[in-house]
Amino acid sequence: MEASELDEGMKVLDSCLAHINWRLKPSSKRRLQLDILALTTRMRAVVMIDYGGIMPQLQHHLSSLLQLALKVLLHFGSLVLLFRRLIFHLHFQESPIFEHVRLMVIQDMIYLIHVTELAHHVRSSLNSQQPLLFVDLEHEPPKMITQIEESQLAMQLLSIQRLFLTIFSPEGIIDPSPSQEAKCTGDANATCQSFPSLSSVCIDLSNCMDNTHITVPTLNGWLLGYPVVYLFGKEHIADAIYNLSTKYLHIFQVLVCRNSTLKKGTQVEELLSFSVPYDLSMRGSNEQWAEAFLAHMQAKWERCANAWKSLKMEVSECHPQAIVL
Repeated sequence: MEASELDEGMKVLDSCLAHINWRLKPSSKRRLQLDILALTTRMRAVVMIDYGGIMPQLQHHLSSLLQLALKVLLHFGSLVLLFRRLIFHLHFQESPIFEHVRLMVIQDMIYLIHVTELAHHVRSSLNSQQPLLFVDLEHEPPKMITQIEESQLAMQLLSIQRLFLTIFSPEGIIDPSPSQEAKCTGDANATCQSFPSLSSVCIDLSNCMDNTHITVPTLNGWLLGYPVVYLFGKEHIADAIYNLSTKYLHIFQVLVCRNSTLKKGTQVEELLSFSVPYDLSMRGSNEQWAEAFLAHMQAKWERCANAWKSLKMEVSECHPQAIVL
């Protein structure tokens, strides 16, 4: 996808935001633009939207935005379509960059996803093409887990990954029978049941963690593509907060610069970031897993280098401080 096509997509986004009257702060609007670009260029499979408002208003705004960008016209027929074409701004022409973007809701968290890239992410995780490392925060001091068989929680995350595999495929979203319920057992070898009929814009997987002890931060770590994921059960949230708040951390930031035809001198922006306890990442970016992760991100960047001028990873230290999980 050329930079000019992506710029046109950003014009569509701006027009849609204006039409639904979603007044975002400049920083939030820029973050949304970056997240959309990250998804549509398949640099990321999932982004968490923690800006622009609170639920349920945030979900309403995002749903309206996507429906408009995708030109979803449910049950209104060709007359309304003709009317829209007459009154809408030129930038409301259908933009292919939004074709695979959807909303996903898990409990009180909301995400934008690229359905094809998420399917690839799930398969890569299950095939160990992108091996995960886990940091056990239930015990002091935190320790690194490299083999999922060493942890019952890690095995439960595997069962959730298998559940996602029943929903997402490289061809798009699998729409299972409406009679099936959305549940997943803690047994990683069990077959997970599928979800009810999925909407075209928003996918609700709020009960994907039912019957497991997996917490949202652990699920987020995997979904958001971090190479190191914090692992702790629902009964050990207080332990995890204490064990992380009392530790020096390394903050790993993946930074990008857009290759836009609209502006000159585009600035460096954060594509994603994650933390790892200092004692478990003393070599910083020279850790073997960090080098592998950067190589993985650079491979993604190379296939869409026309959209991004540069990509790099920086590591900084963070002193012990109160952490919210």
